[in-house]
Amino acid sequence: MQNYITALDFGLKRLSELPLSLRLIKEIHEQLMQGVRGSHATPGEFRKSQNWIGSPGCTLNTAKFVPPPVDQLMDCLGEFEKFLHDRQLPPLIHIALCHYQFEEIHPFLDGNGRIGRLLVGLLLIEQKMLPSLLLYLSAFFEATRDEYYRQLFSVSSDGSWQDWLIYFLNGVAVQSEDALSRAERINDLLNKWKLQMVSAASSVPVDIVEYFTVNPYLTIKKISEELGIAYSTAERGVRKLLGENIISLVSSGKRDKVYCATEILSILEEPAKIHADVD
Repeated sequence: MQNYITALDFGLKRLSELPLSLRLIKEIHEQLMQGVRGSHATPGEFRKSQNWIGSPGCTLNTAKFVPPPVDQLMDCLGEFEKFLHDRQLPPLIHIALCHYQFEEIHPFLDGNGRIGRLLVGLLLIEQKMLPSLLLYLSAFFEATRDEYYRQLFSVSSDGSWQDWLIYFLNGVAVQSEDALSRAERINDLLNKWKLQMVSAASSVPVDIVEYFTVNPYLTIKKISEELGIAYSTAERGVRKLLGENIISLVSSGKRDKVYCATEILSILEEPAKIHADVD
């Protein structure tokens, strides 16, 4: 999970310097596979041997799906890269097709699913559908895993493009509603806490509450840096929020104690209520 977050952050930063491309995808894969041992790691490298998808123990002959052979891989990836930059289709349709195409090529020995899901988020931002990564389709794919794979395989075997697009767009709708619901509940909490702090002698507690829109975790040092205030001033603000039970101490090391607005964290971490109606 940590590698996934690192790879995502890396991709978002690099996206301001480099368009989505095979080069960037390889760089993100290198980040994703850092520290992974074994023959299937090969960080940042496209596969040099055949892979396949199927039940455990299956062989090339019994696999459910066999991606393009190595001697055709770069040609397929070249066409994929061209399509990445094609902007003729509506953005969500284009992203759905890009995701399928990447998964069908399966260019890495390991990590293809995670890179394919990261690709969706990065395309949403690159095509200016979102200002930041507020929509996580990964949660929808995971919650409807069997249907997700069935739809992908149906395109490969039967050319069921319409069903795949309906499934994908339904996922966007479901996750958008989920994100909006969480955002509204978080805003309600922030407004309640601001009213709680309005009578405080300093505006710092309110400013710290505003910081929770970026991250529910904080340290006194981080607040001092982010708000441009003295460490002692930040410490008094944190102590005020602690006394009002708005934040809790979650790590009590000797240096940089970590605090968290746990009610916000609970909203962010609760399982999504997903109903995947793709009929």
